[in-house]
Amino acid sequence: MALLQISEPGMSAAPHQHKLAVGIDLGTTNSLVATVRSGLSSVLSDEHGHALLPSVVHYLKDGSVDVGFSAQKQQNLDPHNTILSVKRFMGRGLKDIDVSMSPYHFVETTSTEANKSTANQMVQIETRAGIKSPVEISSEILKTLKIRAEKSLGGELVGAVITVPAYFDDAQRQATKDAARLAGINVLRLLNEPTAAAVAYGLDNASEGVYVIYDLGGGTFDISILKLSKGVFEVLATNGDSALGGDDFDQRIFCWILESSKLSPRNAYDTRLLLSKAREAKEWLTEHAEANISCLLSDGEFVNLTLSTDQFITLTANLVQKTLSPTRKALRDAGLTIEEINGIVMVGGATRMPQIRKTVAEYFKQTPLTNLDPDKVVALGAAIQANVLAGNKSDADLLLLDVIPLSLGLETFGGLAEKVIHRNSTLPVARAQEFTTYKDGQTAMSIHVVQGERELVSDCRSLARFELRGIPPMVAGAARIRVTFTVDADGLLSVSARETSSNVEANITVKPSYGLSEDEITSMLKASFNSAEADKKARMLAEARVDAGAIIEAVRAALAADSALISEQEKLAIEAEIQRLSAIKETQDADEIHQAVEALNQATEAFAAARMDASISRAFAGKDLDSINL
Repeated sequence: MALLQISEPGMSAAPHQHKLAVGIDLGTTNSLVATVRSGLSSVLSDEHGHALLPSVVHYLKDGSVDVGFSAQKQQNLDPHNTILSVKRFMGRGLKDIDVSMSPYHFVETTSTEANKSTANQMVQIETRAGIKSPVEISSEILKTLKIRAEKSLGGELVGAVITVPAYFDDAQRQATKDAARLAGINVLRLLNEPTAAAVAYGLDNASEGVYVIYDLGGGTFDISILKLSKGVFEVLATNGDSALGGDDFDQRIFCWILESSKLSPRNAYDTRLLLSKAREAKEWLTEHAEANISCLLSDGEFVNLTLSTDQFITLTANLVQKTLSPTRKALRDAGLTIEEINGIVMVGGATRMPQIRKTVAEYFKQTPLTNLDPDKVVALGAAIQANVLAGNKSDADLLLLDVIPLSLGLETFGGLAEKVIHRNSTLPVARAQEFTTYKDGQTAMSIHVVQGERELVSDCRSLARFELRGIPPMVAGAARIRVTFTVDADGLLSVSARETSSNVEANITVKPSYGLSEDEITSMLKASFNSAEADKKARMLAEARVDAGAIIEAVRAALAADSALISEQEKLAIEAEIQRLSAIKETQDADEIHQAVEALNQATEAFAAARMDASISRAFAGKDLDSINL
């Protein structure tokens, strides 16, 4: 009879090995990991059945790190060392964020790498574990998701597709990629969140036509317009606000609580407690008419308020309207009218708010699609793309034509920004433009790469600087410097400059001012490897102590029961080894503990043999040889 080789669900037997790849939604509030098994994308849950991982990192007193639900429980008790919504700080400097009501101790350090010689500074957070960058904090979340995935799938990942808001700029994208690298994840691609959602909807619903992806998460808002046709996902336009999300709705309730209770500005403990109560109220109002807000503050003052749905709608009306401005711009960029939209896909947990769904329905004059879980749809779409990029066979031919969210260019004389690649250009893309010298005999040119839509460099984001040297001396305007911008499928930029007559060339892979240098990443990776070794030693020590304690208890119990079987001298020798092991057990040397355990085992060998003989004698007592079945 022939034997058929059957593999685990979602996995194939060699030689057609199914490569393990996942999609990761690194969210502001919650994060998820998903994969494709048996042709279907599904979210991977933890050992308790939780699909969502709260994007919360807590640094403990002993130097260890908690991530997820256990960390979330500490957000009110230890606000300075429990980091929430770190995604909002990715690729950002202190001037980019509002720190007035934050419980964190922010610091900033100027990057020293040559291509980061701008005045931009990277924000960092002071914790009991030291100063941590948003990249390091995000990497802890990604590590947890990686461990969950490899445990669920039973093997090592070949890579992951990680989603980012479509309106993330180059610095934010690079910071995300740095965090993945620090977590030991091979990034197959950075994928825009709205595009990932469209992939999930397009394949699950077999949709075709023009769709709007309305993505309001915990910390960011994206609006993307896509054309879906026979497996081709073409992004026509994208817009958004990388500093608008569900957290801002929480903030409005928080401010209302302070005003209604006539409370003065609070300490970090009270701030975090009231923000937590604000979030709970927001979520409760999704399905109820009123939410009660009650808590005891650190100074003994008691807050007891009731927030109605109508009050909440009034408090947040302008936030809802703020999402419509990018929506109008995206429609204009795509050259479309509302009547040409076939459907609206709602993505992100914040789209559960009734006022959001009502506003979107009224604006587009149709009911938005909500049949896929808005929290999971991005991860599901990313998993499908990861499965394809990993080289696994797919039933669907999938082609993603994403776009760049913000224009890229360089500084010209007078502080003007000359755009080389315009926003909403399809990725990947490469464009070149020729520039010339300003002065006679000029032999070098400083190239300043910027990103943004404004005309002045001062109003755009500085990405990098580098120099082209060795230009042959010529009269002003005679040299021809060809500058080429290349943006890959992840939306990351590289720039090269070449003087055409001499072929003198310089180039740079842009590591934005708020990213991490190679030295910084190497240092962090080395630190993580060192801590991994320390963690391993700590675990071995703990296990050795547990084993030693168990052996000591077992020997003492045996002596209490059968000490009459051995001589007083043998008993004293065993007691001496017990005392020695008890003392060594409190040291920091696992090997020494193991040696002491072995010494105790040797000292009790004769005692163990005597107990065995006595046990056999008791079992056979009163029986003749014929009655025993051997």
